[in-house]
Amino acid sequence: MTKTETYLFYLIEDFTHMPFSCAVEPLRLANHLSGKPLYEWKLASENGEMVRASNGVTSIVDYSFEDRVKSDRLFVMSGLNTWKHITPGLINALRRERSHGARIGGMCSAAYVLAHAGFLDGCRAAVHWEYHDSFMEEFPDVSVVRNVFVADEKFITASGGTAPADLILHLIGETHGQGLANEIADQMVYSGVREASAEQKASLQARHGMRNPHLARAIGLMGEAIEDPRHTSDIAGEVGISTRQLERLFGRYLNCSPSKYYLELRLNKARNLLIQSECSVTEVAMAAGFKSVTHFARVYRGSFGVSPGEQRSRLT
Repeated sequence: MTKTETYLFYLIEDFTHMPFSCAVEPLRLANHLSGKPLYEWKLASENGEMVRASNGVTSIVDYSFEDRVKSDRLFVMSGLNTWKHITPGLINALRRERSHGARIGGMCSAAYVLAHAGFLDGCRAAVHWEYHDSFMEEFPDVSVVRNVFVADEKFITASGGTAPADLILHLIGETHGQGLANEIADQMVYSGVREASAEQKASLQARHGMRNPHLARAIGLMGEAIEDPRHTSDIAGEVGISTRQLERLFGRYLNCSPSKYYLELRLNKARNLLIQSECSVTEVAMAAGFKSVTHFARVYRGSFGVSPGEQRSRLT
């Protein structure tokens, strides 16, 4: 008989419901389409009581993190404010399960949890693109990738949204054949199944409907130099065009100047860090390329209508 694999999900308060559903539904459909109990799934929470998702839906669970549950795979499922929900009990449970040989993974923002547990140093990891800035600041020894999922590391990870469906379909295909995985995708009306190497976000060309290599290269250089911003003339020179030509490209395709676009990149990184990390306002200012905290606060308020301190206080 085919062995039934058990998937255990550690649900963290404020977990994102879509990735969770995208992880479980392919397992259910695998059983339905094969006519065999290929998979079963169990849920656990911090105290064994109901846990609330970020959309307000509550889930009844089978176990608490303290319980030893034999499983073939254990996935941590998190979402908003992950760092607020990383408890000693959670970390201890994960380390205990690792010591017993559990195959552990994380979905959506759960790479935070695995990194806090010390699992991801020196490894590649996928986390929802919105968390990239804060994650890289906090865990410089982890290689964050833009991929929808990473399945070839000891600790596998999937970014948010529908990415867990791609990962689970990949795992099903490895175990039971790509034919079954394709049937499941068809049942889900999921025609855009992605490989691990697919990027989370649409390309610059797809988002803006343009294919100018000079502009794409310039924006890439800006994104690589947030902490130490470069002059527009330097970027234009490296791209191989004049400053005036670069300004024309930004005006034509993005309806703004290079300096304005660059500033928006830096401010968006600052906002992500304020919302998603515990970095001080001074540390955030430096990470966003501002030498003066006073100047940073003034520019931030002008863009978002609140000061950096007020932005953070809204979360408490």
